[in-house]
Amino acid sequence: MKELEEVVEAELVPMDEQSPRTLPVRPEAAQHTAGLDQLPSAQGRLFAGWTDADFQLSDEDLAELDQPDLAENTTYNRERSVAAFELWCAQQKPPRTAWPCTTKTYTAYGLELIRRGKAGEFVPDTVRQYMSRIYQWQPEQMKPDPTRVRAKIRLWRKEWAAAGGEVRRSAALTIPYLLKCMAKCDESTNIGVRDAFTLALAYHNLHRRSELTDLLEVHVKIMNSGLIVTTATSKTDPNSKGSSEFLADRPDTQLVRRARAWIAVRERIGGAGPRRPMFQALTSKGNLAPRALATKRGEKMKPGAINERVQVLADRAGIPYIAGKKVTAHSLRAGPNTDLVQAQVPLAERNRRGRWAPGSTTADTVYDRPHSAGQTDPLSEVPVGGHPTDT
Repeated sequence: MKELEEVVEAELVPMDEQSPRTLPVRPEAAQHTAGLDQLPSAQGRLFAGWTDADFQLSDEDLAELDQPDLAENTTYNRERSVAAFELWCAQQKPPRTAWPCTTKTYTAYGLELIRRGKAGEFVPDTVRQYMSRIYQWQPEQMKPDPTRVRAKIRLWRKEWAAAGGEVRRSAALTIPYLLKCMAKCDESTNIGVRDAFTLALAYHNLHRRSELTDLLEVHVKIMNSGLIVTTATSKTDPNSKGSSEFLADRPDTQLVRRARAWIAVRERIGGAGPRRPMFQALTSKGNLAPRALATKRGEKMKPGAINERVQVLADRAGIPYIAGKKVTAHSLRAGPNTDLVQAQVPLAERNRRGRWAPGSTTADTVYDRPHSAGQTDPLSEVPVGGHPTDT
């Protein structure tokens, strides 16, 4: 079976915020579409004024609908999960139908992944994401009932946690560790200038990798006191309403200086332009990397490249791991939230800055990762022998 990619850390988006489909509609799905589209002629149609033209799409329209509806990384992840499900269905004796699948097929596959997970192949949250992707891929009017699978995953997660299971989380790049990484950026080079600004901007605005690499120059306005940054798209903003934040400059991160330095580099190497990506792939000599064959991302850096650069810089700084957790691009999201918690910034403000949903507690339950956790005991505040008034 095609190997599934394990989810080490991911923010789970509520199912009603996800698009119902990312893969093109298959021809055999026509029988499941609205009945009006299947009527052979104007006879019997609900509105006598309709003609055959009202039930047609142009070739251009059809080509556009053939394109995925979600972001590239979301589409990629779902396609991998779906491909594994289709292969599993084909290997059953007798074979099962993957699309549209029945509730029994969906449940059987979920139980299969849980069994493999209990044998050490997956963790509960990974299986939950796989099954969610398969559920969303199914036709809107023929989705299976996921109730039993979800209940089994919840039960397994309790057992897994009780047995010592732990979700692998990225380290938090709080300010002291962030500055160590920045110090390893050789800002006499184009790559160093880009990397230093990447670290500063991601920390200030709690950027996800995809949010960072989707930024255009027009999304970043530089002022003497800070930046105004517009995050046009986000995984928790499915309707792309956008979010603008003022990021005040700081003497330690030097956000404004580094932003201006990177803009100057972009102008020198021919990468400037309001509609061009803010972060572009560079060659080893610091020139624009040739992107003629990059049909999906174009000039934009790949989200994975951000992760690679963060890990390289953390390794140079001697902190590939912090408090037993690996430094990744997600560390640039956990770090500032942890610093904000320590500064007693309210959850509502952190949700806004991090583009978490209003009312979400993810910033507290998942992204607060103090390095001193478990190293201090609140009972030590009680005087030895008890308070004098007690006796």
